[in-house]
Amino acid sequence: MIKFLTGFLVVVLAIGGRPALSSEKTDIAAVQFFDALQTLCGRRLSGRIIADHPPPAANDPFTGKALEMYVRDCSDNEIRIPFSVGEDRSRTWVVSRLASGLRLKHDHRHADGTPDTITQYGGDTMTEGSKTRQSFPADAESLALFRANGMPASLTNVWSLELVADQYFVYELARPGGRLFRVRFDITQ
Repeated sequence: MIKFLTGFLVVVLAIGGRPALSSEKTDIAAVQFFDALQTLCGRRLSGRIIADHPPPAANDPFTGKALEMYVRDCSDNEIRIPFSVGEDRSRTWVVSRLASGLRLKHDHRHADGTPDTITQYGGDTMTEGSKTRQSFPADAESLALFRANGMPASLTNVWSLELVADQYFVYELARPGGRLFRVRFDITQ
């Protein structure tokens, strides 16, 4: 019997041990980041653009506008963060906890609550990240949306969120070899 149990344990560890360790490691950073983000629930934070390359066009909707995020709805598996640009309250970032990692989606709505044509884009973490930074490359759903709406530049989008406790939160959009847009929100105020 002992020989059987020992053999069974070896088989279980051989089959499940390595992937579990890999997933656990990814989950640890994602869970730490998600838990840190939840500590902001109920807070409104003002932000400012700290990077915008190449420089925006004259009609850029962010130029000269007040930027505010509101960590409003928090549950064990989802955090909803409305992001206001001046009077425009059409954007909400949705961060969800997955079995291994996190998901970021952009929920865009019209004033009457109906979904915008360009909505629910984003992606899942593909690497471990860290407890202070998680990155989300565009997923298949987003790529299909961008192609269908003639947005080829967006196919390489990678969104990142940074959170340094008691200091700042950063939302970032980057395109390798191209666009870099970062908004930093001050947590100290």
